[in-house]
Amino acid sequence: MNAMMKIAIIDDEPLARMRTRSLLTQASVANEVVAEFGEPVNGLMWLQEQDRAGTSPDMLLLDIQMPGLDGMVLAARLRELRHPPAVVFVTAHAEHALRAFDLAAADYLTKPMRLERLNATLDRVIKLQAARQPEPAGAGEGVEGADVFVVQDRGRLERIPLAQILYFKAEQKYVTLRTAEHSHVLADSLTELEGRVGERFIRVHRNALVARQAMKALERRADDVEGGETWAVQVVPTMEWLSVSRRQVTAVREAMAAQG
Repeated sequence: MNAMMKIAIIDDEPLARMRTRSLLTQASVANEVVAEFGEPVNGLMWLQEQDRAGTSPDMLLLDIQMPGLDGMVLAARLRELRHPPAVVFVTAHAEHALRAFDLAAADYLTKPMRLERLNATLDRVIKLQAARQPEPAGAGEGVEGADVFVVQDRGRLERIPLAQILYFKAEQKYVTLRTAEHSHVLADSLTELEGRVGERFIRVHRNALVARQAMKALERRADDVEGGETWAVQVVPTMEWLSVSRRQVTAVREAMAAQG
């Protein structure tokens, strides 16, 4: 990421855009608002043009409830881009947060936006973008090169081949990294991890990333917690079942078919 974070805003409320710009001028991270749209379709077209030109912004502050094109739908379209910006949803309704993370959003902010919360989001995006870059040998926790994930375990660094990782699962404040033989507890968010590990893993649920090659079966199973049935994917060789959100069932099925 450049020293100056480039930010785009898409929000149909003029007063909300004005407040966002004002807070950004007070933010702890140097930034520049490179584009602002009150109409989501025009915003999407601009982002597509920037992607083709290789000049995509670093971050998009995106309202959810807008006429013409819902922010969630727009975010899903951004997955088609080669270099999509980090998406941060801005909403007056906190219940949208879970849907936001289904779309691998970097973060979400509730209206009225607060400066302290915005600063935390900007820091998160910087870390997320930095994690997507290859780390030099001897770096700290994260992905080293393209094939090894580095974790800190009881004061020592351990390099785990990505091919050995079965899944990452969020549990309360931490994320569990699972291999066939061991589990490691990480302080990272799933969104940050998703940016690090790349296409070898697929988001099956807001709380889980699973290695594509580790998925054995996809089926509906009884939900012991909420009752009824839910979709789940079986992971080998541990034979565990992990929940799959309804939004991700098609993507998981296609990923399994592609593995052969």
